[in-house]
Amino acid sequence: MKRWRYTLLFVGLCVALLMVLAKGFGRNPHEVPFMLAGKPAPDFVLRSLDTGERVSLADLKGRPVVINFWASWCGPCQYEHPVLEWGQREFGSTAVFLGVVFEDTEDNARQFLRRQGYSFPQLVDPRSRMAVSYGVAGVPETYFITPDGTILTKHVGPIDPETLGKRIRELTGAQAAALPAAAQP
Repeated sequence: MKRWRYTLLFVGLCVALLMVLAKGFGRNPHEVPFMLAGKPAPDFVLRSLDTGERVSLADLKGRPVVINFWASWCGPCQYEHPVLEWGQREFGSTAVFLGVVFEDTEDNARQFLRRQGYSFPQLVDPRSRMAVSYGVAGVPETYFITPDGTILTKHVGPIDPETLGKRIRELTGAQAAALPAAAQP
């Protein structure tokens, strides 16, 4: 009789283990759940890297906002930069683009931007307070904020033109028909 108990216990543990494993299949083990989607974007007031002017999310209310966290030491950020510049040219009249320097020196960021060029404001995030409030896990990360200040979604890793165009069309909703389809930068 005792053997049956051990056998049943063993079978029960095997079934429980299989259920746990089955729940994880089909998921990306590196994906971090994004808890801010659909919630109000944390407000911020940051200084522009080149002009020193203050930029706040509250001042941008009523316009879609694209925020990209980047660093000069980040290889994927270097790959992504021309795509964001293209996005600014294509969609800048519809959405506000902002870059936020992440865990980098201002001098290194300026050198990067002088080499690469830039057409939208780049902001300094001292002590990464904004990055922490947005839940940035690494760079590059791009956040899409609706005109009413809600975080629609974020993109982790270097963004491509097709995804950038798609996200901006989602951001702008009714204005989407007037936006150009994504093309190569």
